[in-house]
Amino acid sequence: MIKRELYLKKIRDSYDSELIKVIMGIRRCGKSVLLLQIMEELKQKGIRADHIIYMNFEDYDFIDYTEAKEFNKYIKEKIKDKKKYYLFFDEIQNVKDFERVINSFRATMNVSIFITGSNSKLLSGELATVLTGRFISIKMMPFTYSEFLELKKSKNEEISENTLEEYIEWGGMPLIYNTNSDMERKMYLRDLYNAIILKDIVERNNIKDINLLNRIIQFMMENVGGILSSNSIAGYLKNEKINTSVDTVMNYIDYITTSSIFNKVNRYDIRGKSVMATLEKYYLTDLGLLTLKSSPIEKKTGGRLENIVYNELIARGYDVYIGKTEKGEIDFVIDKFGEREYIQVADYLSSDEVIKREFGAFDYVKDNYPKYVITMDKIDYSQNGIIHLNLEKFLLEQI
Repeated sequence: MIKRELYLKKIRDSYDSELIKVIMGIRRCGKSVLLLQIMEELKQKGIRADHIIYMNFEDYDFIDYTEAKEFNKYIKEKIKDKKKYYLFFDEIQNVKDFERVINSFRATMNVSIFITGSNSKLLSGELATVLTGRFISIKMMPFTYSEFLELKKSKNEEISENTLEEYIEWGGMPLIYNTNSDMERKMYLRDLYNAIILKDIVERNNIKDINLLNRIIQFMMENVGGILSSNSIAGYLKNEKINTSVDTVMNYIDYITTSSIFNKVNRYDIRGKSVMATLEKYYLTDLGLLTLKSSPIEKKTGGRLENIVYNELIARGYDVYIGKTEKGEIDFVIDKFGEREYIQVADYLSSDEVIKREFGAFDYVKDNYPKYVITMDKIDYSQNGIIHLNLEKFLLEQI
């Protein structure tokens, strides 16, 4: 079991805090394992096992406690004294009116609460209202490349020049690397995709037209890293003889991003220093899902590599935007805990024209924040104060 230190270090100082610890992420990215690792650390600190209560609401054993009253009753019966209890609730969105129960626990008991969810809107609505200023949230991603290497080393598997290619193709879902063949990997990813579609999108939003949903997701996969809008997708569907409205497409995109299968990235006007509400980009939370496409994207396309870089930045906890300049666009503007950085991503700097294009993207950025161009090249093309990084070096070293 790989220790998810990237996330543990963000939450460790809050183990005993009254703040509710909220861990959000796509289905099967490792949230349950993270909770188990936290529980193990608590036991190592001397916390008694009977003061650690864990409920996984995806487990049929807890089906009777997905109603608020039964959930509340179950926990109260487990609390036997006034010492601190540690409550772990996995996939809490499956409990009806869980917000009220969680807030009641926080307000009336000596507890430390940890919750996970696969719905990116877990902290919207009533939970955000009743817990304003009383929670910390962590967005969890599948394995980063460094975690993937740690896994391979733990299994005594060879690390070679093709290892990065393997990660780019199959992504970072932890359990996919327990499989023994490409066919098993595809079957695992197909099962994951179907579970997300059925449980996190169709059932939750009462969707009737599953074919339309799949066609929209297919289009988004084919255009990873491209600028998308409800209008452009509706236009594509119309050309495919599928009649639907822009409003329907907009709603479906919202359902898709809420399920955490895609992440929406807003544009940032660098000159005006403001976030823009139009012309967003969408990146897959795990690139392995691209293997399910009928016409796979080539492994080294700019969009695919952009996706890898974006996921790494999110895993590190940064806020990420698409940068708009006077004359063009910069792939990523990063808010790195109050400090700004800029990143361009390409596959290879294969010609003088490509070098001029990628480094020239920064010509209209008139500040002195760090600027990077990340590619698969192993030769260093750094120039004019702009740092060139090999993709693997970036993935393994903090910049």
